[in-house]
Amino acid sequence: MSSPRNASDASGVTPDGATWLASAGTYPRSTLSHWDERPDAPVVLPCGVVFDVVSAPTVFGRRMLDRMWEEGPGSGPVAEFRGRMLLFAAPGTAQRLPALMEWEEWGTHGAHHTCGAHDTHGARTDGVPPLLCHGTGDAVTVPAPTGATASAPRSDSRWLVAPDTRHPWLPGPEVLLWAAVRAARAAVRISIFPPAGRDANVYDVSRRR
Repeated sequence: MSSPRNASDASGVTPDGATWLASAGTYPRSTLSHWDERPDAPVVLPCGVVFDVVSAPTVFGRRMLDRMWEEGPGSGPVAEFRGRMLLFAAPGTAQRLPALMEWEEWGTHGAHHTCGAHDTHGARTDGVPPLLCHGTGDAVTVPAPTGATASAPRSDSRWLVAPDTRHPWLPGPEVLLWAAVRAARAAVRISIFPPAGRDANVYDVSRRR
């Protein structure tokens, strides 16, 4: 496994972080053995027990993440996978977040497990894309434990905030709803500026401990 990262290197999962991720699966030891042999290999892990995952389009997910670190409590582990931002959340979030959004008159649309932002009257839902909520019965592909190397160059799968402990703090539905509202407002404020660079921000996980 990769060595523990510092505040300027969020790409690598620590051994404790890998243990936490592997604990989500039915056979944690097999997952860890697989990573020992192929630390550059992504794996599919089930949601609903150790973590849920809220998936957002990359640009909007990055804005949510920025709000969580700049104005809120920080985030749990966060990954980028094939044009989506995967925000790891407390178990139960996938079930509760859609209800919270509906209660806030955001409404829902689309298939099951989709948290929508649909309002014929506009209001604060403008510019908020659907958030995909993965919980019990779902699974997600998580990036490899290691970051980019000469043999495994950067791909469309990577960690932005890598797991680094066996008991990471995970945001619940209230925090993610708050971050989505703030991200929507931020999108309006910064729309006249070009988007930030891919590696513009580094999230200092020590701040939330």
